[in-house]
Amino acid sequence: MLPYLTADIAPVPGAFKERPEDFRVEEIPLYEPCGEGEHLYLQFEKTKLTTRQAVDQVARALKVPPLDCGIAGLKDAQAVTVQTMSVKGVDAALAEKLEIPGLKVLNLNRHKNKLRMGHLRANRFEIKLRDVPQDRFEDVRRIFEILKQRGVPNYFGAQRFGMRGDTGKVGKAIVLRDYTLAVRLIAGMPGPSDPEKIHEARTLFDAGRFAESSHLWSSGFRQCAALCRAMERTGGQAEKALFSLDTAWLWFFITAFQSELFNDVLTRRLSSLEQIWTGDLAFKHVNGAVFLVEDAAAEQPRADAFEISPSGPLYGFKMIMPGGEQARLEAEVLAASGVKSEDFFRPGILKCQGARRALRFPLEDAAWQAGQDDAGEYFEVSFTLPPGAYATTVLREIFKQDVSDSAEGQARPLGLLRP
Repeated sequence: MLPYLTADIAPVPGAFKERPEDFRVEEIPLYEPCGEGEHLYLQFEKTKLTTRQAVDQVARALKVPPLDCGIAGLKDAQAVTVQTMSVKGVDAALAEKLEIPGLKVLNLNRHKNKLRMGHLRANRFEIKLRDVPQDRFEDVRRIFEILKQRGVPNYFGAQRFGMRGDTGKVGKAIVLRDYTLAVRLIAGMPGPSDPEKIHEARTLFDAGRFAESSHLWSSGFRQCAALCRAMERTGGQAEKALFSLDTAWLWFFITAFQSELFNDVLTRRLSSLEQIWTGDLAFKHVNGAVFLVEDAAAEQPRADAFEISPSGPLYGFKMIMPGGEQARLEAEVLAASGVKSEDFFRPGILKCQGARRALRFPLEDAAWQAGQDDAGEYFEVSFTLPPGAYATTVLREIFKQDVSDSAEGQARPLGLLRP
């Protein structure tokens, strides 16, 4: 459980996403379409559809390959979302006639290039919190004031670390080239929280009965089943079996380990989240560049204005090392993990470039108000976040518990936030 910036304020009981209308998000584009070009920019509102489902259905209706469609970001199904997709070589008159359940076309325009992931300036959220006692409204306001002033801790969310919370351990094993441990963590080592069939599959894997294990994994664990088959095919050679799998899947584990180390650094820096130290690599929010802070006092006004923030490590061969107290802190975290920075400098397809990531992100245009609709009373919060920042990271400070941060998660109510 990662610490909270607003830990002195008690958990606020309540619920969110009890119905799609309670969670509204609108993409703010990085640029406006110029009005000409072969790519049709289609702004749409969707409900009860993931972004991928929306793209697939639009592509099918317009008779174009999904690869000819571009999107700027992924959004949840259990929400009302306003997004834009680009579609290559389509007549606007056809798009105007689209009839897809849960999707409504709002605007059409043209541009010269395909829309790419990350082509966003920000996301605007409007979220209705249900069952919040009126005597706790003031606490919600206090939490937002603190987050506006100090920033929101830029944690990687719990979902990155898997249902068993061990994806980072797998990544660490891969980084340390302990492939036997890596495959056991993925498909063996049964635990008390595993469903009965999965527990049996893991038990068989540990016993070397890989073919039998492969038949017990459900469709959501296709890569685990593939690993079992690879272990059977290679006679139990862990390295060969592991590297026969999808590279993107292996990367997920390594990034989870990078994320764990980043979260550890952020946890140790939480009390000084808004402060710049001499030796920091300050993150420039306007463009993501970093620079070495030589005079903390001179740079602090820029941090106060949220132009810059301290940064933390995503280890790899291109990552720049800080100096001063931040260098000592990061070295301490790395030493505690049992890994050296050069362990990430591996050759081949899993070579880690590395980067710096801001330790906080701004909470902009924050507002709140009480209201009532056909579902009863609510307390609505609204705010704007930069790309890649999750609204659930803000909400966890209110509820004092982790909530799903999946952009493409299951369309299900998350009404279980009452302590």
